[in-house]
Amino acid sequence: MSMNRREFLQVLAVASAGGMALHSELALAEQAAAKIYELPRYGNVSLLHITDCHAQLLPIYFREPNVNLGFGDQFGKVPHLVGEALLRHFAIKPDTLDAHAFTYLNFDKAAQTYGKVGGFAHLATLVKRIKSSRPGALLLDGGDTWQGSGTALWTNAQDMVDACKALGVDIMTLHWEATYGEARVKEVEEKDFAGKIDIVAQNIKTTDFGDPVFKAYVIRNINGVPVAIIGQAFPYTPIANPRWQVPNWSYGIQEESMQKTVEEARAAGAQVVVVLSHNGMDVDLKMASRVRGIDAIMGGHTHDGVPAPVVVKNGGGQTLVTNAGSNGKFLGVLDFDVRNGKVADFRYKLLPVFARLLPADQEMQALVDKARAPHLAKLNEKLAVTEGLLYRRGNFNGTFDQLILDALIKVKDAEIAFSPGFRWGTSLLPGQPILMEHLLDQTAITYPWTTVTNMSGEMIKTVLEDVCDNLFNADPYYQQGGDMVRVGGLQYTCEPTARMGSRIHDMMLKGRPIDPKKTYKVAGWAPVSEEAKNAGEPVWEVVASYLRDLKTVQPVRLNLPTLKGVGKNPGMSA
Repeated sequence: MSMNRREFLQVLAVASAGGMALHSELALAEQAAAKIYELPRYGNVSLLHITDCHAQLLPIYFREPNVNLGFGDQFGKVPHLVGEALLRHFAIKPDTLDAHAFTYLNFDKAAQTYGKVGGFAHLATLVKRIKSSRPGALLLDGGDTWQGSGTALWTNAQDMVDACKALGVDIMTLHWEATYGEARVKEVEEKDFAGKIDIVAQNIKTTDFGDPVFKAYVIRNINGVPVAIIGQAFPYTPIANPRWQVPNWSYGIQEESMQKTVEEARAAGAQVVVVLSHNGMDVDLKMASRVRGIDAIMGGHTHDGVPAPVVVKNGGGQTLVTNAGSNGKFLGVLDFDVRNGKVADFRYKLLPVFARLLPADQEMQALVDKARAPHLAKLNEKLAVTEGLLYRRGNFNGTFDQLILDALIKVKDAEIAFSPGFRWGTSLLPGQPILMEHLLDQTAITYPWTTVTNMSGEMIKTVLEDVCDNLFNADPYYQQGGDMVRVGGLQYTCEPTARMGSRIHDMMLKGRPIDPKKTYKVAGWAPVSEEAKNAGEPVWEVVASYLRDLKTVQPVRLNLPTLKGVGKNPGMSA
């Protein structure tokens, strides 16, 4: 890895801040940077894993959550650890590169010190480096790759399709990809990906006869070892996203089908079986405890950056469960030592992708620049400047979500606003301009329409109860969506451990209790019903108008529920 002067100075700054020895000679500085990505080869089967990139081709800032609650069997366990609790569990030293990569702690300052993360050109450099020491290694993509940016939306995902081919993805599964519609997904599979990338999903079948829509699995030979990769798409796509976009496809967890698929792959000669999953980590952990014969589940959907696998015991032995974060921020590397037809041992490392420490791959950078060029004028429109940190991720709200809620209430003259609990979306540091690109990072979907609905107080409670159960149901197999719906204007109390239908209390609007019989004007966006197509202008137009008038965004005050029965939960920090 060679560096120019600018890259060298960046490395010096990061190395110094990260607690590494600060050297004055270029060669020693290069060594300090390279040490972060030193990963000696191990075993004879290697799998590289990315997931939930959400169409982020450029380096970005991304703040990890300070609220990721777990209850019951999930209390105090991975992935429901944040901040200091996560550092203690994984023995990560505070105020280091890893502490910044895996937690929200001191985010503003650390982000300024260490710089942006991800970016496909920098990820490509790391992928090539890791593959160079691991002959035959496969690159797996866990899905949620084609959606999440203005350019992905405007190119019908072609920018991401081309980037994944250039990155060297071998196999992928699906979630948000399906929001481009059945025809588009199959077009990419049959044309762009033909002979290059396999889409696998054992749990997507036709609604009429239950025929497979995609391959359930593929077997690839890695250094003489047959390795099966089984696909598990997001099970609740037609619920969390519009059913009308996939009218002929059925989903579901399909645990029995997964067991049969594992057995079929073993019978076909697979010595290693890995599930490439978009279940979400809690669902993966339950599946790992119940399905026999899986060596590892490499997961996504919940955006959990988990430094080490969870080892789950089951009737067939054990299964490793990993989750590789989001936004191109991490590359997971799983090495197996396979002997006598089975896995004897493993090594795993989740590598953070720090753009300052990984020179951009020039071929990938050129591809990214070409894809973005026709759209730069729109992407670079300056809407406002933020004086506070803007972020999304967290169980109940984020400052960028609050900004969207405030815009909906103001522009739509609503009393209350709802915004989906999406986990995707980048972060902005205090003092940064808010560009149209940044707004689209939070809102670029194929059903972006805004709505204004007259809802009874009773219906408002029903909506909150339903979404809350999707998040906090004690059975992971019934956790069907993202984080809690974000709420503007309305205050309420949430008791996550209460029974279904009894978690939401004390709903208040401007200091007065919500009347179950009274009707309230509620603004929202991203309706999943087909009847709501084109109900109102796209949400980014509403928020952009609000920001242009505002010009300067003061630090955002979050509207958060009062939590009851949470106590000292290691999934929540101040």
